Formats: sequence, structure tokens, C-alpha cells
Amino acid sequence: MDRKYFLLDKNYILKEAQLQKKSELLDFVIDEVKQSYLIFCNPLGIEDDTIVRIKSFRDNIANNLNNFYDSLAGIFRYKIGTNQLELLFDGESHYEKYLKDWDQTFRGWVNDFCRHERFLKAILEATVFCEGEHMALLADNRLKYFITNYFELKIYKYKGIINMKVA
Repeated sequence: MDRKYFLLDKNYILKEAQLQKKSELLDFVIDEVKQSYLIFCNPLGIEDDTIVRIKSFRDNIANNLNNFYDSLAGIFRYKIGTNQLELLFDGESHYEKYLKDWDQTFRGWVNDFCRHERFLKAILEATVFCEGEHMALLADNRLKYFITNYFELKIYKYKGIINMKVA
């Protein structure tokens, strides 16, 4: 990791914590989406080819969700605010605290996201039903659109994260 500032900057510690949790949380997203889709979109439990394909999907490599994860990680760092380390009196290191906070926040967001059918379908398109680069790109764009509307934030590659202006 390229460090430009001092090593104990809050954002560096938080980024490292987010990177460590990445594979675990992406696996959680896939499992949660599969479960939510089966509950909300197939409440009778009818087994057709689509449902069998969703249930049998075991690929835990979620490469197509990297941009989604990185966007949520950036939004989390944006929403936390300052880069000042807070005083901790419970004996926990800042790294452990950020691991726990990020894990809880991410899981909460995903649980909220799973209430939206568009999100469920975009994740399934990016993972279970992804059959090429074009399909992955479309699913990534759907996820960007979902995040933009959900948080009312616009993520720019060079400008960073900006609040959307409501007319």
C-alpha cells in the first residue's frame, strides 16, 4: 500500500481493516442475496432452472463485486468524517475497532439493500448469471446506480464523493 502521510492516519488503518474483511464480506453479500431472492421472489419454493442455478452457485470468487465493495468502503470512510483517531478506553486497538465497525455497518447495509429487488437482481447478474464481460459491466453499472440513489451521493473517479444536490 502506498502511504503518503503519517502511518497512524485513521483512513489508512480503516482501509487496511476493510481490505482484510473484503473476501469474507463479499461472500456474505452473495449468500445474503441468494437467501433473500429465494425468500422474496420465490416464496412458494418452486424449483425451476433459475432457482436450481442460484441454489447450486458455490463460486466464492466475487471479482465482479470489487467495485461495489470499494464504493461502499469509500462511502463508509466519507461518512465517518475526520481522520482523527479517537481515544479508546476498552483496550481495543483502532484496527480492531474499525474491523468491527466496518463489519457491522456493511452487514447492516447489505441487509437493507436486500429489500430492493433491483439490488438482488444486479448482484445475481454479477455473480450467478454472469456470462461475460458485457454482463459484468452492466451489473456493475446497475450497482453504481443503486448506490448513488440509496446514499444520495455521487462517486467520481477524480473528484471523490460528493453529495447529490436535490432540486
